[in-house]
Amino acid sequence: MNFDFDTLVIGAGLAGATAARRLAEDGGRRVLLVEQRPHIGGNAYDCLDEAGILVHQYGPHIFHTNDQQVFQFLSRFTDWRDYQHKVLANVYGQLMPVPFNLHSLAIAFDEEKAARLEKKLIDTFGAERKVTILELRQNTDPEIAELADYVYEHIFVHYTMKQWGTTPEQIDPNTTARVPVFLSRDDRYFQDKYQGVPAQGYTSMVAAMLDHPNITLHLDTDARSLITLGDEHLFFQGEPFSGTVIYTGAVDELFACRFGRLPYRTLDFQFETHPVEWYQTCATVNYTVDQPYTRITEFKHLSGQIKKDCTTIVKELSRAYTGAEGEIPYYAIINPENNALYERYAQLTRRYPNFHLVGRLAEYKYYNMDAIVARSLSLCDELLK
Repeated sequence: MNFDFDTLVIGAGLAGATAARRLAEDGGRRVLLVEQRPHIGGNAYDCLDEAGILVHQYGPHIFHTNDQQVFQFLSRFTDWRDYQHKVLANVYGQLMPVPFNLHSLAIAFDEEKAARLEKKLIDTFGAERKVTILELRQNTDPEIAELADYVYEHIFVHYTMKQWGTTPEQIDPNTTARVPVFLSRDDRYFQDKYQGVPAQGYTSMVAAMLDHPNITLHLDTDARSLITLGDEHLFFQGEPFSGTVIYTGAVDELFACRFGRLPYRTLDFQFETHPVEWYQTCATVNYTVDQPYTRITEFKHLSGQIKKDCTTIVKELSRAYTGAEGEIPYYAIINPENNALYERYAQLTRRYPNFHLVGRLAEYKYYNMDAIVARSLSLCDELLK
């Protein structure tokens, strides 16, 4: 392959697409964007299924942010559907909003007890506040402490065990302590200023981002077949390359997992199309105490499609990532041991002065979509100085 470029971006998800557009447009860079999968968009990729429903192939993605710069940047490439995400927990067949709030309180307890608890909570902590389980447990009132135990048992612990494959004893107490109770009747899952989904889908938005004469895109291309990481120099198709490289993939796989594989959780998705207009009353229902899956998402709530004869849902099941063909690493398992292993890989990349790691996999971090766009824009600011 013959290329004429000065910047190599590896990965066409949000991190790579943001960097490619910014450097091509504002820096006049000639960008080669290489993507291993047969599509753009990374894990935010969406497409029409056989029933004509716009589905998120790798699980639901809802955009939300308080970062005006990020929102304005993405708004150049899409209109937005004003969608406010709501999530229900299925607690032994009883549906209640999560995060647990005053509506949930009224569902979980009898009317008299719920009213009494609501008054105590607001008198103690104030209205419209998110109060953690730790704060509730530390309160001297036994009913408030009892509420903390209810939320832990019915909303948090079993769901977390399924998601992360842990026992209650293995769950970080600091994580448990931060679980919130929202002293509000605001049932939205997020309270960010800007919320929604791209009107034509995420794939359409990313395609618009990559529509620039200075960007050359190659799909179905494993960058590891193109680049060689020498002791001090990086080579592209056997020739020394001194331009900028932005890498958004798994950093351990870049080095053939020489120190061992970084641990992740992966997901199995079970898509189902049902001959009904609606399957559930909101986009996402979390199964917090039973069922092997963690949640069910119904996509028409996200897309706003008017389609009365059928609907498509997806059930998510979490398990350990093994690196087997077809598996996708979704969630880094953050702890001191894994962070130390990641640092050994990151250190290897520092031999190359123009090599930059950006994204969930490359940085072994959990990023929301807005945060990864902000991270990518910030890196480009540095590169364009």
